[in-house]
Amino acid sequence: MSYSTLRLEVADFVATVTLDRPPVNAQNGAFREEIVRVFDELHDRDDVRAVVLTGAGKTFSAGADLKDRPDRSAPGAFPRHSRLVRAGFDCVMECEKPVIAAVNGAAIGAGCVLALCCDIIVVAEDAFLSMTEVDVGLAGGVKHVRRHLGESDARLMIYTARRMTGTELYRMNAASACVPREQVVAVAQGIAAEIAGKVPLAVRAAKRSFQLTEELPLHEGYRYEQTQTAALAASEDTQEALRAFAEKRKPVFKGR
Repeated sequence: MSYSTLRLEVADFVATVTLDRPPVNAQNGAFREEIVRVFDELHDRDDVRAVVLTGAGKTFSAGADLKDRPDRSAPGAFPRHSRLVRAGFDCVMECEKPVIAAVNGAAIGAGCVLALCCDIIVVAEDAFLSMTEVDVGLAGGVKHVRRHLGESDARLMIYTARRMTGTELYRMNAASACVPREQVVAVAQGIAAEIAGKVPLAVRAAKRSFQLTEELPLHEGYRYEQTQTAALAASEDTQEALRAFAEKRKPVFKGR
């Protein structure tokens, strides 16, 4: 497939998706349609086991393109717009392959939410996340921010529209790594490569567990995870992983 607002590269079971809509990777309708398309494709590709998401240039994504707002006078315009906005985030969360955000620069508003939709966040030291909705009279993103930041920090971010720098995000445990800008993609790809070396079915099952158990009580969540383990035990890849461990060799997985 060809894309006009992003780039896709795949090597050694790792896909790298680069947001590429100059000058600041702002999100419009075409962008959202393409990001849904690319993550739906990656969801199904057997040659992809992990995904890195980053931005071209010095910006991860400056957020929604305010020139692409729906016409309030047109019946149905806002519901259609809101549905596509949600889809542009949901496709990342629902992709069965883990997604690592390589936040190379500013991630503002919808760009911040997009980064927070990823499974793991690697951030450049001079990058930042910011939710600027209160500056422009809008709202949104609270639930996504709350998933990664503590209550006080989440409210501070939303109420003030402050820029939370890479070092602050690392201190808040909102990012797994904070590195110089020139290293951020390579570090994210290294994590993705490490994931790609694990049993693919088990990694996908783990992501499903994170998705489905987030709002469940401990007992019900762990009970679900045990059903995943029971199902995996009979898979070819699990049997191969056990044989390879016993034989002290690198396993060869088939994705089944």
